[in-house]
Formats: sequence, structure tokens, C-alpha cells
Amino acid sequence: MDTIPLSAPILMDGATGTELLKRGMPAGVCTEQWVLEHPQVLLEVQQSYVAAGSRILLAPTFGANRVGLEGRGITGQVGEYNRRLVELTRQAAGEGVLVAGDLAPAGLALVPFGESNFEEMVAVYTEQAAALEAAGVDLFVLETMTGMAEARAAVLACKSVSDKPVWVTFTCDDEGRTPGGTDVLAGLIVMQGMGVAAFGFNCTNPEDTAEQLERLAPYASVPLIAKPSAGLPGACCTPEELAGFVSRYAAAGARIFGGCCGTTQTHIAAVGQAMSQVDFSAFQPVERDPDVIPCASEKEARFITPDVDVGETIECTPDLMEDILEAEEESPQGALKIAILEEDDLDIFAENQYVVKDALCLWSDVPELLEKALRLYQGRAFWDGTGDLEEDFLQRMAERYGLVLL
Repeated sequence: MDTIPLSAPILMDGATGTELLKRGMPAGVCTEQWVLEHPQVLLEVQQSYVAAGSRILLAPTFGANRVGLEGRGITGQVGEYNRRLVELTRQAAGEGVLVAGDLAPAGLALVPFGESNFEEMVAVYTEQAAALEAAGVDLFVLETMTGMAEARAAVLACKSVSDKPVWVTFTCDDEGRTPGGTDVLAGLIVMQGMGVAAFGFNCTNPEDTAEQLERLAPYASVPLIAKPSAGLPGACCTPEELAGFVSRYAAAGARIFGGCCGTTQTHIAAVGQAMSQVDFSAFQPVERDPDVIPCASEKEARFITPDVDVGETIECTPDLMEDILEAEEESPQGALKIAILEEDDLDIFAENQYVVKDALCLWSDVPELLEKALRLYQGRAFWDGTGDLEEDFLQRMAERYGLVLL
């Protein structure tokens, strides 16, 4: 990534799927398989984006995970598919253009809403991330994320196989909620806590993208990404209309630009031209209050202060759900403390954590149990400093899972 520093604005590519459909790909087919059978079509699309000024291309590996491929009857070929798709994009990229491995929702849901556990999610993404790393991608882009669990699983997977940058984009509605109900501000808080290098939006309309970037800006410590959709074919915003949002995106902290569904070479060229007219050095860093500390549950952003009151410690009994709901209803402090005292507590916690809305203090005096609980928790928890755990261990938990240390 040394060739394109994150301090400078970066132009990514535009839509792949809608452009392939315009060039003859039948609706409903396995995109990855069709691309490998019609490589010249992909090369034409991606080379058009390079000609328009794109300096990062996403390899068409959106659905090339085990779940996605097996759903199409393609088994045992995750490594092969990702390798060949990255090779194609590298051919289109040429000199000086980076290739990103594209990971996307696999359609898995955690118990009790689905049949997956978190480690199964991580395993699916680790297999694909390892294949992309072996294929030589320059970075990873996790896009169109709809919920926290798959996003967290994919980040952990990428970071377990590579030191390369991980960027994450969510999709949301006009209220800043993903299809899974997560507030994108919670998404930002969790993702940047886990060490992603950039965060933002794709597959979201341009106006909603602007409004949500502006909402995230006061809390973002990483560059923001604006990769909005232009709309469905036949109802797209024009290249000029999309480019008209660039200065607004930039003022909100966007430094990475591109397009999603419906955008074309012309849209990307117009966005690049608009970027060239923005004085990015004129934007001043946001001043932050050090006593306002961001945390998050799976779906809600929460803010605490260093002297937060966590109330009475909640233990992981069969009544955990009721205890959490009662504590959040009756205690005005806006924070909970849940203790993980033994291995069996982890299963109880995992199945009931979804009812947590307030900031969560996770506590254990056993390092291995605390790490397992942090891994399972689909939010960003904090540590209140009352336990006797080694400082270097807590620092690792902060770096890996975003644990806030008070």
C-alpha cells in the first residue's frame, strides 16, 4: 500500500455486476463462474475503470466463499476460483493499480436466529481470505456488509492470514440501519476498534451515503469510504449528479471514492474529476472529547465516560436474558457488567448477547475465558480495570477485539 497512501484521496472502481449484465451475463447465474467462462468481458469492464482513473480494482470474488459456491453446486474450489479471479483482475489492472480481494456476506446467521456459530463463520471467511492472500491481493475489501457478526468474522479471518489493510463497507437505509438492523455508527465503532484501515458505505444511495458519512465523521479515526450506488438500470443518477456529492463526501472525511450498482466508466471518470477540484488539505481534523468513549453493542452505538457506573455484576445463569433486560430497564447508568466465570458461561453468553443494548463491561479473571467472550461478543466491550490481568494481555485484547481499557 506504500504506492497509494491513505492520507491521499483514492479513486476505486465502479459497478461490476450491472456492467456484466449489460454485456450479456444472464440474471441469476453464478457471477464468478460466468466470469471465468467469459474472461474478456470482465477485462473490458475493469480496464474501462483503469482508463477512467481507478487505482484500485476489486477482484470479482464477492461470492467466492465456500457457502456461496456450494450453493451453486461448486464444491472444493474456493482456492481455485479466488486464484483465477484475482489473476484476471491483475491482468486488467496493469502497472500501478492495486487489486483488492472482495469478501461479502455469506448469508450465515448466528444461533438463535440461524444455525451457525461464530467460529463456523470465521472458518468460512478464513478459507477465502487465505486463498486471496495466496493469490497475491494488495488489500482486502469487505463490502455490502449487512450485520455485525459476518463483518467481525471476516475481519478476524483476514487479519489471521495477512498483515495487509482491511477496508469495510456497510450498506444501509436512510436511517443508517443495515438490513440486519445494525446502526452503522455502531459498525464504525466496532470495525475501527478491530483495526480496519478504512470504513464506509457501498450499495447505498448517494444522498443517504452523504448523510451517514456526516453522522460518522465526529467519531471516525480512520479514512471513510464513499462507494454509493447510482441506482437501478434505467433509473440511475447521472455521472454529473454523482460527482456533485464528492465535495460533501470529502468534507465528511471520505478519502476513498468509487461507485457501486449502476455506476459506469463515465460515473467514475466524473467522480475522479470532481476529486481533483477538492482541496483536501483544507479540512481540519475533528476535535474529540477524551472523556467521551465510544462502545457498541451488536446494533447500537453507546458512549461512556471513564467513571461509568456498571451496576451490579450479572452472572451467566439460565436467566441471563431476563437479568440483562431487567438491568437495562431499571438501571439508568447505560452500562452493564457481565462476568464469565467458567467455560459453560460462554455458551449462555453467546446465545443471549443479542439482547444487550447498553455499553457492556465484560469481566473474567481467566485470560482465556475473557478472550473467548470478546471473540463471541458482536460489539465493542470495555474493561473497568477491576480484575488482576496482565497489561500486555489486555493490550492484545484491545488491538484484536477493540476492548476499551478504562
